[in-house]
Amino acid sequence: MKDPQYALLWYGALAMVGVAAGFVNTLAGGGSLLTLPVLMLAGLPPQVANASNRVAVFLQGVAGTSAFDREGRLDRPASVAIAGPTLLGALGGASTAAYLPNDILKPVLLTAMISIAVLLMVRPQILAPSPDGTPRSLREVPGSIPVLIAIGFYGGFAQAGVGIFLLATFGGLLRYDLVRANALKLLVTTAFTGLALLVFVGAGQVEWVPGLALAAGMVLGARLAVRFAIATGHETLRRFVLVVAIVSSVAAWLR
Repeated sequence: MKDPQYALLWYGALAMVGVAAGFVNTLAGGGSLLTLPVLMLAGLPPQVANASNRVAVFLQGVAGTSAFDREGRLDRPASVAIAGPTLLGALGGASTAAYLPNDILKPVLLTAMISIAVLLMVRPQILAPSPDGTPRSLREVPGSIPVLIAIGFYGGFAQAGVGIFLLATFGGLLRYDLVRANALKLLVTTAFTGLALLVFVGAGQVEWVPGLALAAGMVLGARLAVRFAIATGHETLRRFVLVVAIVSSVAAWLR
């Protein structure tokens, strides 16, 4: 973006893509599969694009989490216990990402995302329980802790698609409905994205202006998504997550 003649056009494009990505990230995940290619098209190297993307994801997460909290859909008591393991994993993932290429985890990403999409089609109640259900704590599901550490590592490393993995964990293991699962997902991703962002800033890999241009759109997208999540029915939201999981799997395959 060294040419001023095109810089404003790219920043506007980033903001517009950010609206769609913020909406998708808030309700499902995988928005970074949209934003990372655009950042690279704007001239950022892959590792710098990955780092700069975290600026937007972090600010979008703050906006979305606070909106869900105002609607009373964030499980505050469970938040700290759930965020802890993911933060631990994210620290290791971000530190690794500063030195290794992001596509190193591509086979794992593809396998997991396709599996989630298939489960949502065949057995939706496994990953998207009814809003009337009672969530379970980490103590009731000990296996959820290593899963959250692994997801945190991936989120710190690559970010793209991590929201879908968290939704599958919160719904499939801890039995949160999709609205409350999304609220927790945003809280967790905001926390470990902030931690990862500090690592990338320390490595000198963040380009702030394109990151903030993208963030402007993603914050708006997050606010629109929370309104949609509160207003829509459970089945509509489940179908949206299913579509995003399928599209994200195809996008990850083609990258």
